[in-house]
Amino acid sequence: MPTKSPTVVLGLGSWGTALAMVLAENGHPVRIWGRDPKQCMEMNELHTNSRYLPGVVLPPSIYATDDMEEAFFQAENVLYVVPSHAMREVVEKSLPFLREGMMIIHATKGLEQGSLKRMSQVIRETVPDSFKEKVAVLSGPSHAEEVAVHSPTTVVATSERREVAEYVQDLFINPRFRVYTNPDVIGVEIGGSLKNIIAIGAGMSDGLGFGDNAKAALLTRGLAEIGRLGVKMGANLYTFAGLTGVGDLIVTGTSRHSRNWRAGKMLGEGKKLDEVLADMGMVVEGVKTTDAAYRLSIREEVDMPITRELYQVLFQGKDPRLAVEDLMGRGRTHEVEETARLFP
Repeated sequence: MPTKSPTVVLGLGSWGTALAMVLAENGHPVRIWGRDPKQCMEMNELHTNSRYLPGVVLPPSIYATDDMEEAFFQAENVLYVVPSHAMREVVEKSLPFLREGMMIIHATKGLEQGSLKRMSQVIRETVPDSFKEKVAVLSGPSHAEEVAVHSPTTVVATSERREVAEYVQDLFINPRFRVYTNPDVIGVEIGGSLKNIIAIGAGMSDGLGFGDNAKAALLTRGLAEIGRLGVKMGANLYTFAGLTGVGDLIVTGTSRHSRNWRAGKMLGEGKKLDEVLADMGMVVEGVKTTDAAYRLSIREEVDMPITRELYQVLFQGKDPRLAVEDLMGRGRTHEVEETARLFP
């Protein structure tokens, strides 16, 4: 088990800060990097991150900097927690500071626009060959706001190499932050990314005032969509019955902490997408992921009706109420037979 392993966290948002707190509380020296020098100064002098985690006091051992070279000083692990659209840029910027033997972890839930690649794919094709087998993913049902106040949380570490996943497990696990391992990198990343789409739909249903029955249907049928695409891309179906599937979908699709649920609720209440994103003031990963997943569904020839309707709402101006009506008016099907087709 690693002890006092220096780690650099790239990303000053709520999730990057919360994970930095977990590492610091586990005794690991942590340096956290971000672009905003004022935010770094606040974190170092006041031990707060008022923009992203208001009311939370950070461990004084966390040191924030906007100088990436300084952030990497003596680091043995690097944790990327930046928005999906910035992942490639940040990884490329960090390349001069990677050292042999360094473990590479990401905790970002999303797909790259254009390439439609998962974040681990983006990292693996960007870093030198000697680092490719040391890439790991941390994902699961976890709101930063709750992790930061020590609410019990359970997540998953995955990698193509079991020993890498177990290293990450040991790095983060503590009595309040339990970490499982799972060898299914594709399933973990697809589940963690696509649940944001369904969470927008659940929020939209709530904003329209459709009640719990409609939301339960969206979450359940949304999970079926995620499973269909994931299996087509090589994932293990059973991953979607676990923490990074149904678990992450529940927490993101039902919680007031969820940016994606809140964005969907505002859409259901009649706001336009531009207004919603301006009001949020933070990245809503599910918006870009909806576009990417819609294109993936076409490429992989997978039927994803909820994703398709949400794509039309977000990017083609379709009325949310009409989108729900069209989903309800689809042709008849048999749930068990449809699910059974996913199994080999």
